Amino acid sequence: MPSVSQHPDKNVIRVQLKQNALLHGLNDEQTSELESYLTVVDGSKGDFLLHQGVHDMEQYFILDGILKRVVTNAEAKEMILRFAAERDVETSYAAWRLKNPAPYSIVCLTKARVAKLPLEQWVSFIERHPLVKQAFEYQVMHLMSDIMAHTITLHLLDATGRVQRFLRKQPELFDRIPKKELASYLNLSAETLSRLKQKGKI
Repeated sequence: MPSVSQHPDKNVIRVQLKQNALLHGLNDEQTSELESYLTVVDGSKGDFLLHQGVHDMEQYFILDGILKRVVTNAEAKEMILRFAAERDVETSYAAWRLKNPAPYSIVCLTKARVAKLPLEQWVSFIERHPLVKQAFEYQVMHLMSDIMAHTITLHLLDATGRVQRFLRKQPELFDRIPKKELASYLNLSAETLSRLKQKGKI
């Protein structure tokens, strides 16, 4: 995996990193320091960036494409917890802090490019930059809150309500996510999702 400076698309990647919601406020010195730790991964659809149950975890900055966070039970039944796209991050920071194994997998939903570094290195970086740490930990709490709210709505809202909530929360992803994956996330059948669309309810 190449570093940012060794990558043939390094100029584009540097622009994309500056556009990341968490990194756009870094000054040139901080950006240069962080870049020196990053490697770039080009993943195909279905590639795992993180496997549920492992202890070696990393911090991901999404440059292109869409990732999904997935938890799998002993019977191999999957539940999608969230989708994340360009300018967003993926992490298993809470599990790492608690010294727990990764409680979920992170998978490329589409062809995707991410910049990553070991969580230990990322934590060392944010400890030296308190404003970045504050923003990151707030974002982690916000993501956990969103996942909790989503899980609750699976029980409280009907099919139409679940889809409409997704359209309010992530409208830019609706046409980019395969409908089978979106239906799974919303705990619907693909047929139900298609029927709602045909009836004009979404």
